Amino acid sequence: MGSSCFQLWQQLLDDYLAYLSIERGASDNTMEGYSHDLAGLMEFIERSAIKAPEEIRPGHILKWLKELRDRGLCPATTARKLSAARGFFKFLMEQHGLKATPTGVISNPSTGQRLPTVLSVDEVDHLLDQPDISKASGLRDKAILEIMYACGLRASETVKLTMGQLDRKLGYLRIRGKGNKERIVPIGKTALYWLDRYIKDGRGKILGKRASNFVFPGRSGASLSRQRLWQIIKKYALMAGLKAAVYPHVLRHSFATHLLEGGADLRSVQMLLGHSDISTTQIYTHLDIRHLRMIHRKFHPRG
Repeated sequence: MGSSCFQLWQQLLDDYLAYLSIERGASDNTMEGYSHDLAGLMEFIERSAIKAPEEIRPGHILKWLKELRDRGLCPATTARKLSAARGFFKFLMEQHGLKATPTGVISNPSTGQRLPTVLSVDEVDHLLDQPDISKASGLRDKAILEIMYACGLRASETVKLTMGQLDRKLGYLRIRGKGNKERIVPIGKTALYWLDRYIKDGRGKILGKRASNFVFPGRSGASLSRQRLWQIIKKYALMAGLKAAVYPHVLRHSFATHLLEGGADLRSVQMLLGHSDISTTQIYTHLDIRHLRMIHRKFHPRG
């Protein structure tokens, strides 16, 4: 495809991302996800020599989806990328006069209901025991793991946590999550102990003479990246010998599941997680039912 044609598509994509950011108020994380998903679509469009939006057909979209499946992407990821494409073409219809969307007759891939990975309480304890707390970086990592599990934080919420969001005296965090929604989350005495110890004995050593408002800065003073957080958690999961694939969100899943197993009500868990819709939280009831079945089989005389 000629460079001028590709520039047209790139301009349309830039317009859409600007619309999401300015008019829809999309978060940085949402923008990053849409940009990544649609960059793959742009690459397919360029390879397919589709010069303008009017030329793209449902068959092109089906071919793109097949390529994604052939690359081994799971149905949930493929469905997410299709959703991004739907939003883009809907924008082109509303703002750029496209008469029909090529995604309109295409169904979402069947994703089924995949239960999230959850660690047992003993596995979490073992994971949290791995950092070397004799080192400043180990104290930081220990505080990160403790607070993610104690508060059910997302990766982005953890790395962007600032000192102003902490109330160590009262023991809570003020979290600004998805959709810029704010929630208050208790820290818990164990996580608060390690957070205080890290701030007292580790954070200054990591920063040196640099200033930073982030609770968990890197040595440059900037916030840790989500990729670095993932590396930290994977490192300690390997050290702990955990068989499950452990990533940052597993601690959040474990937080919610262990609360329900301990008797917390679903509405309270919804508030602590910052879910706007309780249906999002209900996935954890399936995990809790699985736990109850295990208890029933183990302890009931006819289990």
